[in-house]
Amino acid sequence: MTTARLTPHERAAHLGRGRLRRLVGLVDHDDAADPFPVVGMDAVVFVCGNATQSAHYFTTAWGMSLVAYAGPETGQRDHKSFVLESGSARFVLTGAVDPASPLADHHRRHGDGVVDLALEVLDVDRCVAHARAHGAVVLDEPHDECDEHGTVRLAALATYGSTRHTLVDRSRYRGVYLPGFVPRAREVVGGPRPLFQALDHAVGNVEMGRMNDWVRYYNEVMGFTNLAEFVGDDIATEYSALMSKVVANGNHRVKFPLNEPAVGRKRSQIDEYLDFYGEPGCQHLAVATDDILAAVDALRAAGVEFLDTPDAYYDDPELRARIGRVRVPVDRLKSRGILVDRDEDGYLLQIFTKPLGDRPTVFFELIERHGSLGFGKGNFRALFESIEREQAARGNL
Repeated sequence: MTTARLTPHERAAHLGRGRLRRLVGLVDHDDAADPFPVVGMDAVVFVCGNATQSAHYFTTAWGMSLVAYAGPETGQRDHKSFVLESGSARFVLTGAVDPASPLADHHRRHGDGVVDLALEVLDVDRCVAHARAHGAVVLDEPHDECDEHGTVRLAALATYGSTRHTLVDRSRYRGVYLPGFVPRAREVVGGPRPLFQALDHAVGNVEMGRMNDWVRYYNEVMGFTNLAEFVGDDIATEYSALMSKVVANGNHRVKFPLNEPAVGRKRSQIDEYLDFYGEPGCQHLAVATDDILAAVDALRAAGVEFLDTPDAYYDDPELRARIGRVRVPVDRLKSRGILVDRDEDGYLLQIFTKPLGDRPTVFFELIERHGSLGFGKGNFRALFESIEREQAARGNL
């Protein structure tokens, strides 16, 4: 086992190993023995109906920093892309300029959503060779892209729906993001910045009966291990049900819960997502924060809407007995609608936004870990009942 090394991106964000262990559950891992050595998430790439306004939203509401741009002014005629960062998390917001762009077609079919969960890897060619040998579809063969700042080695693999994993080796590159991008900054005044420091996990919704296929895909193609499994009463309400398994890379910087709908009396949140996104895709992103209370206060002040949690959740004596002592009084969590869960390793605080766009598809989770490596199993019923209330209001339950 080798000590988890920090990426240049993490060092620039002043994230040490101890802080990353607390934020996202980083563990030591032997990259040399890994057939598909993933360093961590490189970027989450979104297709947006209006990337310009989406960039404004994420900088002003979520406290992200705009760091790079590509578009017609830089020679990219087809689309605009804005690169935003918060701690070690990087989002790339892309929107069509040309009405004939494939991005415009993608947005018409799916709405705003995640098209690429890009992974930083140690050796693109080694990863692609292993993936191909285990049946993966290679969308882009390994190739170099260069500019005056160096060379980036890239490739891309298909995963569920239209989602892809671009593989990135930027060890020989010192530019702001990728060749073709130029530095771009936007100063945002007011509020604590940044509101989150890392990406904790990215959740994929897949078709009924396909979850185990995709778990096996990540096990065999990328060498990911299984972290958790939630089935049956773990993840059901009176009306709807789903099943979920979590896979992770060796150092646990990358965690992918995979959900599929299960038969219930009414339609689950997974069914609703698949209906409105039009195919399997990334349902939500969980961002790790050092201070969830301050983040929620700032986000609410900026107009971000969160799912409601009934008072009965906090007044339940079983909850208070189960969670024990946490860093703030439960009444302060209650006033903000923040959920709390404890397992054998510690506890976590979490809260979920309402869908960010017009379609009931993509939403965000904020998570603050205190030893717990879980995903809030004790909160599943309260969370799903809250989602069901929103589904019923939309007429989709």
